[in-house]
Amino acid sequence: MPAEIGTKIVTARFGNNEARTLPGYERTGGYGQLRKALAMRPEDITAEVKASNLRGRGGAGFSTGVKWGFVPKDARTVHLVCNADESEPGTCKDRELMFWDPHLLIEGMIISAHALKAVHNYIYIRGEMMREYLVLQKAVAEAYARGYLGQNILGTGIEVQLTVHRGAGAYICGEETALLNSLEGLRGQPRLKPPFPAVKGLFGNPTIVNNVETLMNVPAIIDKGGAWFNALGMGRSGGTRIVCVSGHVNRPGVFELPMGITFTEMIDKVCGGVWKGRKVKAVIPGGVSMPPLDASELDVPCEFDALQTDERIKPVMVRPGQPFDVGGGRQLRTMAGSGGIVVMDDMTDIPRAVWRIMKFFAHESCGQCTPCREGCGWLDIAGNTICALGDAAAWPMLGFLTKFRADFEAKIARKGKAA
Repeated sequence: MPAEIGTKIVTARFGNNEARTLPGYERTGGYGQLRKALAMRPEDITAEVKASNLRGRGGAGFSTGVKWGFVPKDARTVHLVCNADESEPGTCKDRELMFWDPHLLIEGMIISAHALKAVHNYIYIRGEMMREYLVLQKAVAEAYARGYLGQNILGTGIEVQLTVHRGAGAYICGEETALLNSLEGLRGQPRLKPPFPAVKGLFGNPTIVNNVETLMNVPAIIDKGGAWFNALGMGRSGGTRIVCVSGHVNRPGVFELPMGITFTEMIDKVCGGVWKGRKVKAVIPGGVSMPPLDASELDVPCEFDALQTDERIKPVMVRPGQPFDVGGGRQLRTMAGSGGIVVMDDMTDIPRAVWRIMKFFAHESCGQCTPCREGCGWLDIAGNTICALGDAAAWPMLGFLTKFRADFEAKIARKGKAA
C-alpha cells in the first residue's frame, strides 16, 4: 500500500550517531542485504530494481533498472559512479544522507556494482562538503577493513573497489558527463551525447551514474523486494521521496515523504504552514532550475509524472519562437527535479528573486557553448546547448514571467515613476 507520512527507508538512522560507524550500522541490520545480494545473480538484482520502479532521485527521474540495462552485455570493464555533487540551489538532501548514514550508501553501491559487474567505482562528492567527505572516507576505510570492499569481498571472489573523489565546487559537474570529465582530470565540461555514459563513459568504458539517494534505496529493495518498494509509491514511481523544504515556512528541513503528498499537505502538515501567518505566493518544486507553481497549483503530488504528464499538464519544451505557455487548459509545466522545494510568501519580491536565480546560472555556465556563455543574460537559449544548463537558466525566468507577469510590470512601473 502507498507509504504514509512517517515511513522511513533512507532516513531511518537520522540522528543516530552510532549508526554512522560500521559497528553501529551492523547492529541496525546493516550489510545484511549485501550478503543476500552477493548470493544473487547480477541480472536478478537488476530485475528487482526494475520491478521496484525506483527512479533517479538526482532530477531526471529516469528508471534506474532500465538505465542499468543500457550497459552492453559484452562489456569487459564497467564503472559505477555516485553523483554526490549536490549543487542545485534549494537542494540539501544528499549531504544529510551521507553524513548520517554513510554505510547505507556504501552498501547500496556494492550491491549495485555487483549487479553491473563493476569493479572500480567512485563517489564524486562536491568539494565544499568537507564534513561529509571525512565521514565517507572513514566509512570506506571501515568497509575495507571488514572485508566488505576489496578483491574478495566476504570470501565470494567478487571484487569491488571504491574511491571517494572530491570535486572543485563547479555546478556544471553535477551534469553526469561533466562529472566524468572532471573525474578523469579534464576540464569539467559536458560531453556531446550520444554516446551516452552507459555505452562510453569514464575512461571510455560503460559507466552508470546514479544519485546518492537512488543508490541508498537499493538495499531496501533487495531486503523486501521490488514489488514491496513499488507499492509504497504511486504511478510509475516506487518508494518514498526526500525533499528539502526551504524558504518561508515555519519548519524548513529535509523530509522523507510519500510520493503522493501534495505541496499543500507538505507545507501545512509537515512544515507547519507559512511563516508569520502569511500566504503562499509561489513554490519552486524541484530546485531553482524548475519553473514555479503558483498558489492555485499546490494540490498536485510531488511525484515525477504528476508534475509533467497529467492530462492538464505538459512538460516544459521551449524552443526559439515557441511561447512558454502553449496550449489550452491549466498547465503546471514543471518538474519534480532534485526535490529542492522553495516556498515564497505573498510578500516576496518575485523579480528580485528571479534576478538572483539568473545571476547564479550565468555565473555557473562553463562557457563551452556560445549560446550559454553569451546568452545567459538574454535567455533565448533553451534547447540550444550541449547540456541542460541552457534550459535550467531559461525555464525559471520564463516560468515566473508567465505566471507572475503583473509583478514584473508593477516593478517596471515603479521604476519609471522613480525616474
